[in-house]
Amino acid sequence: MHKTRKIARVGLLALALFSSPLGAKAKSDELFVRRHVEYLSTIEPARNHRNLASLEKAVKYIRRELKPFVKSIRLEEYRVLERTYKNVIANIGPADKDTIVIGAHYDVCGDQPGADDNASGVAGLLLLTKYLAANSTELKHNYELVFYSLEEPPYFRTSFMGSAVHADNLKSRGTKVRYMISLETIGYYSEKAGSQEYPTGLGLFYPNQGNFIALVGRTSDGPLIELLKAGFTKNTQLKLISLAAPSFVTGIDFSDHLNYWKHGWHAVMVTDTAFMRNKNYHEQSDTPDTLDYGKIVEVVRGVYGAIR
Repeated sequence: MHKTRKIARVGLLALALFSSPLGAKAKSDELFVRRHVEYLSTIEPARNHRNLASLEKAVKYIRRELKPFVKSIRLEEYRVLERTYKNVIANIGPADKDTIVIGAHYDVCGDQPGADDNASGVAGLLLLTKYLAANSTELKHNYELVFYSLEEPPYFRTSFMGSAVHADNLKSRGTKVRYMISLETIGYYSEKAGSQEYPTGLGLFYPNQGNFIALVGRTSDGPLIELLKAGFTKNTQLKLISLAAPSFVTGIDFSDHLNYWKHGWHAVMVTDTAFMRNKNYHEQSDTPDTLDYGKIVEVVRGVYGAIR
């Protein structure tokens, strides 16, 4: 009888939470990110470097979804082998203050849906834009929100990455960048023991369940990581682990943040660790139904707390 009453109380608590404004907002935010992931993941043919029309569909979609939250949106266009590629950029906050860059790439590797890699990051960045816009009068920094093209092979680690172009242009304009955060594959989680892998040796110090989000950067980015961790953990109960390590450690530089390092700026990645956890990485099976949208929302809430 006692156990039955306890279960009933738990059920009533869950119902009250869902019925509350907080619970309703969480559900609304989940639907918000799911809608974006599903749209981007179903663009055909796949939104890779060969399919300019598909990349353009993604650009138009991102611009449309940004419009309710920002006053101006600009395209950063550049040419690669006689083809034009585009970064989509929006700003929120006082333009005369230091700039914090938060970015996510919208292209995919090969002919796959790219739900986790990286529609999840794009959806997360759109939700972050929504959060920032809701509190725009309180912002103390200029937040530059960038949706990149050409993060994936064959252009990864080249000057043709959208983030490389963006970082170079910031430098040439003399922009004072406070730091940069890359949202890279933030949607896949598992409670199964052994579901999380690591570069050689690191598994001794970190959990073997892939149920956390990671904050990753170079050893020199350690102070920034500690600063961001403090704000992140105040805003969400999602488990966060961090790693500040030499850039030669596998995975440390596996996203757009690497292009900001060369200009002397601190830059880090927020990630579910991609192929070290998600076996759908760069596969046809990287589909929207494999993601945890509640945790994507929690990641964004954590990032929002961190950058505030």
